[in-house]
Amino acid sequence: MTELKRTTLYPLYAEYGGKVIDFGGWALPVQFSGILLEHEAVRSKVGLFDVSHMGEVIVEGAGALSFLQNVTTNDVSKLSVGQAQYGMMCYPDGGVVDDLLVYRLAEDKYMLVINAANIDKDVEWLQKHVAPNMSIRDISREMSMLALQGPLAVQVLQTLTDEPLDSVKSFHFLQDVSLRSEGQPTIRALVSRTGYTGEDGFELYVANDDAITLWRMLTAAGEPFGMLLCGLGARDTLRFEARLPLYGQELSSTISPLEAGLGVFVKLDKGAFIGSEALLAQKKIGIGRKLVGIEMIERGIPRTHYPVFVDGMRIGEVTTGTQSPTFKKNVGLALIDSSYAALGTTVDVEIRGKFVKAIVVSTPFYRRALN
Repeated sequence: MTELKRTTLYPLYAEYGGKVIDFGGWALPVQFSGILLEHEAVRSKVGLFDVSHMGEVIVEGAGALSFLQNVTTNDVSKLSVGQAQYGMMCYPDGGVVDDLLVYRLAEDKYMLVINAANIDKDVEWLQKHVAPNMSIRDISREMSMLALQGPLAVQVLQTLTDEPLDSVKSFHFLQDVSLRSEGQPTIRALVSRTGYTGEDGFELYVANDDAITLWRMLTAAGEPFGMLLCGLGARDTLRFEARLPLYGQELSSTISPLEAGLGVFVKLDKGAFIGSEALLAQKKIGIGRKLVGIEMIERGIPRTHYPVFVDGMRIGEVTTGTQSPTFKKNVGLALIDSSYAALGTTVDVEIRGKFVKAIVVSTPFYRRALN
């Protein structure tokens, strides 16, 4: 039996009441105080996640930009230093290697943030397409990443730094931010404002040696604001309500960005990139499958891989589904034949051998109110 990988913060999970599970080969907390409580805390106040299992890769050199333009779907040339961008890496057939964030750290230096289960595969893919005048360095084992999410996130983090956090726009970041609190040493972090919950919030990247200090600083700072520690369970329900994709469910080697409804992050006019020919062809002839939202109108919860039917004919399957903690409705995302993707279409979800009726609805299920 292969031993599970652990983040630097693993020793603290038991101390804070974390229930640990195997998540893609990592020992990670699924919850601390309970998924529903943690979900509600992020929606209404603030929550803290250990997401140090995510991978980080440095791409730098004069050839870095042209390399990233070739291996990612988005237009990296649009990034200024201090700005981040969501995109995907595709196979030549249009299937997805992984989805990722690209941070522009300097003129010719970028950081890629990739999914934990895909680190080895992604790095191998990047190395396979390496270009002249550039280098690739996997720093995943050197870095820890904490996510502070929720409407009060800026207030919590502001207690630890003099940097004006309100000035950090969405999908921007600050480097070398000083964080300090009484009784703790000052630490330096890269602080970004992206998020994977549908709420405002920050990601804090630090050296592994500073991770435990940062965790204790944030837990103390968050206590007066009603902050809860959060696990993977709430992270999944939060991102699902906001229709944010999870690799292996809404995206995979057999699901293209266009099928997943992520065409806005595919810049087919930027020039050729790996997978662009296949995606152009998909766009030209029409997308045969589409990711849609469904809401159950009969009793039952749609779960991942449950088949979806119309008039007894299978048209696709559920990618993610649950009872929405925010709306108390049984909803799901399903990849189905585009012919049946119109809003209001009635479908059947097969649940334990029985057809249970659902209706195609608009997504995201949750969208935060902007001030």
